[in-house]
Amino acid sequence: MRRRSKRYKKESQELSKEPVGLSEAVEKIRSFKSVKFDQSVECVLQLGIDPKQADQLVRGSISLPHGIGKQKRVIAFCEDADIEPAKSAGAVEAGCDDLIKKISDGWLDFDVAIASPKVMSKVGKLGRLLGPQGKMPSPKNGTVTADVATAVAEFAAGKVEFRNDAGGNIHAVVGKQSFEDEKLIGNIEAFVSHIKKIKPAAAKGTYIKKMCISGTMSPAIAVSI
Repeated sequence: MRRRSKRYKKESQELSKEPVGLSEAVEKIRSFKSVKFDQSVECVLQLGIDPKQADQLVRGSISLPHGIGKQKRVIAFCEDADIEPAKSAGAVEAGCDDLIKKISDGWLDFDVAIASPKVMSKVGKLGRLLGPQGKMPSPKNGTVTADVATAVAEFAAGKVEFRNDAGGNIHAVVGKQSFEDEKLIGNIEAFVSHIKKIKPAAAKGTYIKKMCISGTMSPAIAVSI
C-alpha cells in the first residue's frame, strides 16, 4: 500500500466524493499550493475500449492551444538537406548515420525523436532501444513525417503524445498549475474533444467512462463528463 503524506491526505479530504464540473475541478487543482514547485496538471480518461484488440487502440498527438508550459528536447533523423531546417526549428541534434550511431552508443538525452520516412529503414535498428522508452518514431503519433522541420517545431513547443495503457486509460499533461483557469480549461477541452474525434470504429458502448485531473503531487479530482 502506497503511503501518502499528511499534506496529500488533507487535500484529499477537501475533495467531493462525486464528480464536479471542469471549472470547479480546475479551480481546486490550482488551490493546492503546499508544494514548492509548479506542478504539471494531467488529464486521465478511462475509455470503453478493449486494449487487447488492435483495432481499438487509441494513440496520437495533439498541439494544445495554450501549450503545456514545458520545452521538449527533440532530435530529427533526416537527410542532409533537412539537417539545418530541423536545427533551426529547435532540434538539439539532426542527421542520420552519425546520430543513429550516437544513440546506439548510449546517448538518450532527448524527449522526442522525429524521422523522415526516407530514413526510417535505417532508424528501425533502434527499435529495441527506443521502443521501450516510448521514443521510437511512429506515423501514428506524428513523429514520422516528410515535413521534419514543422514536426520538430511543434514537439519542441510541447506537442503532447498519448497512447492508451493496458487498462484502457489515456494520460496526458495538459498544462501547469500556474496556468490561468481559462487556459487549463481550454487545453483540457481540446484534449477531450480530440480523443472523442478519434474514437475507434470497433469500440462499442460508452466511450469515455470516467475523467479526472490531478497535479504532480496532488490528489485526483473526478470531473463530470
